Amino acid sequence: MSLLIVLAALGFLILVAYRGYSVILFAPIAALGAVLLTDPSLVAPMFTGLFMDKMVGFLKLYFPVFLLGAVFGKLIELSGFSRSIVGAAIRLFGPQRAMLSIVLVSGLLTYGGVSLFVVVFAVYPFAAEMFRQSNIPKRLIPATLGVGGFSFTMDALPGTPQIQNIIPTTFFGTDTWAAPVLGTLGSIFVLAVGMAYLEWRRRVAQRNGEGYGDPATLVNEPTPFTGTHLAHAGIAVLPLVLVFVSNKLFTLGMPHWYGGGEHSFVPSIMGNAAPVVQDVAKIGAIWAVVGALLVGILSVLALAWRPVVAQFAEGTRAAISGAVLAAMNTASEYGFGAVIAALPGFMVVANALGSIKDPLLHEAVTVTGLAGVTGSASGGMSIALAAMSETFIANAQAAGIPMEVLHRVASMASGGMDSLPHNGAVITLLMVTGLTHRQAYKDIFAVTVIKTLAVFVVIGIYYATGWV
Repeated sequence: MSLLIVLAALGFLILVAYRGYSVILFAPIAALGAVLLTDPSLVAPMFTGLFMDKMVGFLKLYFPVFLLGAVFGKLIELSGFSRSIVGAAIRLFGPQRAMLSIVLVSGLLTYGGVSLFVVVFAVYPFAAEMFRQSNIPKRLIPATLGVGGFSFTMDALPGTPQIQNIIPTTFFGTDTWAAPVLGTLGSIFVLAVGMAYLEWRRRVAQRNGEGYGDPATLVNEPTPFTGTHLAHAGIAVLPLVLVFVSNKLFTLGMPHWYGGGEHSFVPSIMGNAAPVVQDVAKIGAIWAVVGALLVGILSVLALAWRPVVAQFAEGTRAAISGAVLAAMNTASEYGFGAVIAALPGFMVVANALGSIKDPLLHEAVTVTGLAGVTGSASGGMSIALAAMSETFIANAQAAGIPMEVLHRVASMASGGMDSLPHNGAVITLLMVTGLTHRQAYKDIFAVTVIKTLAVFVVIGIYYATGWV
């Protein structure tokens, strides 16, 4: 019965998300409904002590990233830089390679350490402009951004600084470059098969006479550039390069500026104030992204002051509204996952997965399954490794499997079935692009299937060759 309750809550949330209802409203309803059916006395404590605690904790950490990412993307749009970069990309790759251009730009930013959510805000203006000029359906933008930003550069390509590739290091004693051969081969598989799928979908739409879309019905379209002169593409891409470089420099510099451990200060207020303590090792990466985005925003203002300042108030108002909604959607999902993970039915799911005998298959199915239930790649992987990493390690050592392989399989598996309709990143992606689940989710799901298959391809390659 406890398992059915968990599955019912998950199914309910997926259904309402797919039908376009607000996850901010229905995530707590779904989570607390499951608690009510499990133990009615825990509804109020779970709501304030777990759901709200996790939701607010997420906002405390990541809202600045959502906010500055949205503003940065809007300024890139208002400055005309997006149109300039699109024009250069079309000249370089041709109008029929718009999808490849967006995938490569998204992948470059993600691999450079820019947050996945920031990539959505920053690249969407480029994607919309390029898809419009190439007459490719707008509904394919989310899947294209997914292949570029939410797949191989998120957790497969060795060295990626995304959190999904960092979490396993603390459990397996590895580093972010673990299993470089397997990670590279997995990345090639995802990129090749993902691009083949996107191109197939584009050709089908072209044969059916489907274009970008009816301007009268499109939502959240980037603001048309009203200036008379477009910047050179080299100037236009400079803010993106500065974000990339600044993020790296700030990431390397934070431990030296604040020390690798905790940093504390006493606020200047009346009375005996308790010191405020920050764990630099955990929050330094967020500080680095925030600093890099500020550098990017200032660079756009410096390079394109006139066209930006003319629409700054109206443009940033819309960007901030979108950032607040996107952050709240994702935070609500995070709270839902925390509540579901605390229910007895969740442990039934976790324990049932333990019946899989093969060490790597056991790990892959467990991580991707729990990521799917919680709707979060990092959340599902954290729960799975915290509860079962010792079992994974013992089974792998008995089979002679290196820890690096465990790391890469766990990392790649986290980004598979996490992207069900209730996933916060999926909802943010659709909200930013102005599309619905009905319009665009089936292509996101197809990319998810490709991403999940890549994990088992990598496992097969390891067993066939022994490559790490």
